[in-house]
Amino acid sequence: MVLNRRDLLAKCMAAGVLSTTARLSPLALAEAWDAAAKARRAPTPVAELGPFYKRLAPDSKRMQAPGDPGMPLVVAGKIFDTRGEAIPNATVEVWQTDHLGLYDLDGYRYRAKLVTSSDGAYDFSSVMPGHYPARVCQHIHYLVTAPGHKPMITQLYFATDPVFEGDPDSNFKKDPLITSRELVRPVTLVGDPKDSIHAAVKFELTLEVL
Repeated sequence: MVLNRRDLLAKCMAAGVLSTTARLSPLALAEAWDAAAKARRAPTPVAELGPFYKRLAPDSKRMQAPGDPGMPLVVAGKIFDTRGEAIPNATVEVWQTDHLGLYDLDGYRYRAKLVTSSDGAYDFSSVMPGHYPARVCQHIHYLVTAPGHKPMITQLYFATDPVFEGDPDSNFKKDPLITSRELVRPVTLVGDPKDSIHAAVKFELTLEVL
């Protein structure tokens, strides 16, 4: 006979191999157990650091200068741990090319260092990166660190990239450095086309606990 979770917990409590100080019934304990399991998150897939990382990026949420060409872009999200808890005060370093696909190797254009808020949130504004000559797809690099967690190195990709031909599910492997379809995120156009519009992307990341 296969026991359901409630009956299994009740049997373990009766046998003395499981105890709780919260005075929960087996049903309540099973429900709390299920809720905790659903809240768990898989670590974000990793990607290469790349050759163009630079330390000491400016503490700024705005990477582009006024009048910079290219499609304006806003990226926002939250940083979690694998238990599903938001991580405040995590450091999020991001860097990318300009709209032509060129990295600033002499200065700090299109580079930023952010710190997550009390609820683990971060955001920054930029322009949609171009296609770097040695890479297939548009991308933004991430290095995320937080005390008590493993550093996360990954990259953000865009489902609207022409390389995917409208089908990132089938074509994301055209770039051999894309380690997971999960890193390719939807893009939403926000604003009034008669005035100004920008691309918006949500990118949440999950760090492993040390």
